[in-house]
Amino acid sequence: MKLKNLIACFFLGFIATSCIKDEAPNAEADIETCTVPGDVLNREPIIENERITLILKKGTDITALAPKFTLTPGATMVPESGSVLDFTNPQYYEVTSEDRKWKKKYKVEVSFSGITNTVYHFENARLDKNGQYTIFYETDTQGKETMLWASGNPGYAMTGVQGGSDIYPTYQSTDGYQGKCLTLTTRKTGWLGNSVNMPIAAGNLFIGTFDVLNALKDALTATKFGSPFEYIPTYMKGYYKFTAGDTFYVLDENNKEDKLKPVPGKKDICDIYAVFYEPTNDMKTLNGANVLSEDNPNIISIARISDAKETREWTAFNLPFVYREGKTIDPAKLKDGKYNLAIVFSSSIDGAYFEGAPGSTLYIDEVELGYEE
Repeated sequence: MKLKNLIACFFLGFIATSCIKDEAPNAEADIETCTVPGDVLNREPIIENERITLILKKGTDITALAPKFTLTPGATMVPESGSVLDFTNPQYYEVTSEDRKWKKKYKVEVSFSGITNTVYHFENARLDKNGQYTIFYETDTQGKETMLWASGNPGYAMTGVQGGSDIYPTYQSTDGYQGKCLTLTTRKTGWLGNSVNMPIAAGNLFIGTFDVLNALKDALTATKFGSPFEYIPTYMKGYYKFTAGDTFYVLDENNKEDKLKPVPGKKDICDIYAVFYEPTNDMKTLNGANVLSEDNPNIISIARISDAKETREWTAFNLPFVYREGKTIDPAKLKDGKYNLAIVFSSSIDGAYFEGAPGSTLYIDEVELGYEE
């Protein structure tokens, strides 16, 4: 369905009363959950805004899978949930809202592993289906898309911003270390973001997914970091440039007019890091609230920049993965894809808490992830 229309309706209801009448037919057309019969899943399916990835155990027959879906109330789908299909190639499902006014198409595909690319040039980018914001992706040697990067761009689109893709927090520019590059800029979110205590949006890009449906309720947990990785990460290196915005702000929830409180003399700084961790039933993915927590028992090792600085010249970084005390890797779990890796770039180190300087800009290019078998 048209998410922008739905979000506009939500905000009007948030600020005034409800924008739909009680018991009116549901206008949502979303897949909420997905399961696959049999002992074939290696991990919970990854559900994105218009794409679902089924991460399967090695050796699974993909010619006759019957995924089952939970939809938003009243919605229907074609093919029907539970239909047996051949997933040698991706399958497409169309969901129709209860009020029959909205349709949404999902691409459902299978994967036997998570992260397959370990060198990132940021040359591959396209606009979302509405032509608003940039989506970065990776390909294999034959040019087939293998991985989508996630960002907070879908959340920023809720503000109703008008203009080209380069006014979003995450976009592509031509001034790369080599060719094009990733560009992240911290932005103000306007009156809509201000009204829900989210007055700024840091530019970010990460391996994982962005839960746009829950972004307004809990922004920290809307960023779901990580994807399966079957090797032991050893380092992450690349190049960056960074300039800080003029005025640093913190969130001031008590000010009804302007949620941004300036902090004179404070400078913004960027963040670059990667986290290797073990998912568990009670912590299937890391998020903005716990991805770097010192007391997080799931984290195995972290590579993080510690000397980030303002620099207008391309500057190299080389970050070793440092193990948390007492942590080791189980070879059997590694072989079975039971560990996740997250890579995260942000234009404001505390942007997840709506602190930072609008205009802070981080450029990233030619990133390489080192690993061993």
